[in-house]
Amino acid sequence: MSKHDVLIVGGGIAGLAVAERVKTDKNVLMLMKNTLNESNSVLAQGGIAVVMSDEDSWEAHFQDTMMAGCGINDEKAVEILVKKGPVYVKEWIKKGFLFDQNREGDALLAKEGAHQRRRILHAGGDQTGLFLTSFMQQQVKEDIEIIESEMVLDLLVENNKCIGVVSKKQNGKVRLRYADAVVLAMGGMGAMYQTTSNNEHISGDGLAMAYRIGCEMRDLEFIQFHPTMLFVKGENKGLISEAVRGEGAVLITTNGERIMENCHELKDLAPRDVVARTIFSYQQKGEDIYLDISMIEHFKDKFPLISTLCKENNIAIEDGRIPVAPGAHFHMGGIKTNLKGETSIQNLYAVGEVACLGVHGANRLASNSLLEGLVFGSLLGEALAKEKKVILNVPLSHSSLRSSSVNLKLPSKEEIGCIMNEKVGIVRQRQSLEEAKLWFESYGVHQLKIQGHMLSREQLDIWNRLTVGWLIATAALERKESIGAHHLLSL
Repeated sequence: MSKHDVLIVGGGIAGLAVAERVKTDKNVLMLMKNTLNESNSVLAQGGIAVVMSDEDSWEAHFQDTMMAGCGINDEKAVEILVKKGPVYVKEWIKKGFLFDQNREGDALLAKEGAHQRRRILHAGGDQTGLFLTSFMQQQVKEDIEIIESEMVLDLLVENNKCIGVVSKKQNGKVRLRYADAVVLAMGGMGAMYQTTSNNEHISGDGLAMAYRIGCEMRDLEFIQFHPTMLFVKGENKGLISEAVRGEGAVLITTNGERIMENCHELKDLAPRDVVARTIFSYQQKGEDIYLDISMIEHFKDKFPLISTLCKENNIAIEDGRIPVAPGAHFHMGGIKTNLKGETSIQNLYAVGEVACLGVHGANRLASNSLLEGLVFGSLLGEALAKEKKVILNVPLSHSSLRSSSVNLKLPSKEEIGCIMNEKVGIVRQRQSLEEAKLWFESYGVHQLKIQGHMLSREQLDIWNRLTVGWLIATAALERKESIGAHHLLSL
């Protein structure tokens, strides 16, 4: 048993931003399901979209974010995002973080899909997430306690108030960890899909735990598919950043036809949902799609990570073509929060991709994800730092831990991935969604009251995936119209 002021579950950019703001005022514990370097933030090749030039404005960034989100974004959340973004980015620059610069020492600003201006900051070319999270880790690791390889199983709730978590180490030992404030910063659920850009462990644990305690959810049907995953011999091999198209690359068929030419006014830099659906339509006709990079000079210098990825998979950059296909990338929906990161459960907060305050609408604008984590993680951390210490009566044990273990017949991760890809994918049909919903329900996720501590880590991972799959299929059925990343095929 342990007691902390702030307990952060997850160590990506959102969790680190919270930690950096509370580290001097609070006793902070950060728990990681695996290691600190296995978040989606670490994998982020794209940069941070932020207004940093006189030719740009927060109003333009606001407009682009709303347009990509199909206008159903929370306007106040978007305004906070684009106005506060430059403030927090400049603070990290003052702390010593270096974004890529030209010879004159000015920040290099790139362009990505659906942006009017060049406003994307990168670090290490296509390694922004890795560079930034590593830097942020160094800023907090001496001031907070970080425990890796300890999976949070359940949230402890009494009288609609979260008082801590139940967790399990790899050796099977169950721990009770209490806190005045519990912050979920666990990322999304992309690894539920067969083809994804996500870390293999990012599979919706936070959503499943929150659902089990009755937490409100929002917009779960909106799942963004990144248009360009490296696709070799029918297998996903990693992400090809949208920044490549920002530098002029175009999508083509085997015969060289430019597929985005007549699909959208922004062509290859159209919003991601449009590009992903276009590629998918060609794939359905048996066409292979490539990213033509022949016009990009010094490609290896600009995109070292992607170049290495291609080399490892025997794709010659010199040929000027990279085979691509869409893959599950980002969840716009999540645990419903207000602008303060508060959930419907007292003392439980959510931030980053696991949360949904409506900032992305129906489809996230490119490179707004790291920005979201940084901005709203910092704001939440600042608010928690000011909170007065809570006098929490910590029980010596918790009654829910006395339940006996259960035996369940569960599917494999691969089976779940196939169901998500085929029935809850880029283009959806009501019949397929209903089939998916019934498939998930066949395992009892809609009626069995199972808590995480009753299962092994492996079983819980599957149970959480089943729970989230059912929630997403159900939400998709409830939204009748096609909008953004939720595209219903009329039959």
